[in-house]
Amino acid sequence: MLLIAVLMSLAISLLGTTKAKVANRYLYEQAELLAKSGTEYAILAIQGHEINSTTGCLNQINLNYNDTFDINITLHYIGNGLPTANCNILDNSVAFDESNASVLVDTIVQLKDPNLNNGVPIRYVKRTLQKL
Repeated sequence: MLLIAVLMSLAISLLGTTKAKVANRYLYEQAELLAKSGTEYAILAIQGHEINSTTGCLNQINLNYNDTFDINITLHYIGNGLPTANCNILDNSVAFDESNASVLVDTIVQLKDPNLNNGVPIRYVKRTLQKL
């Protein structure tokens, strides 16, 4: 009888651990997909934004997904002859044959409330270099 009770408690314990791991993995995969989508959105937003001395550059994009994840995108420009006003510029003296500019896109996706994941925070970081 004691052996059955021990085995049942072990089974219940493993079931709870597996459930927590599945939830953690699901949220992590969701953060990874949101980082990819956020990066693509940032590139689309840059292409729709005219970079000149009046409007400057698009430097920061902040999004949130279903009140669950914060998505923060920071943009740093590399090129030649970029406007220096209101632009995060890494290097303004690099000339490319294919285009005048590239952008370094840093995308950070964070779980807003770690209690959604049993107190375990989730943070996914993606860095991409994209020609404009």
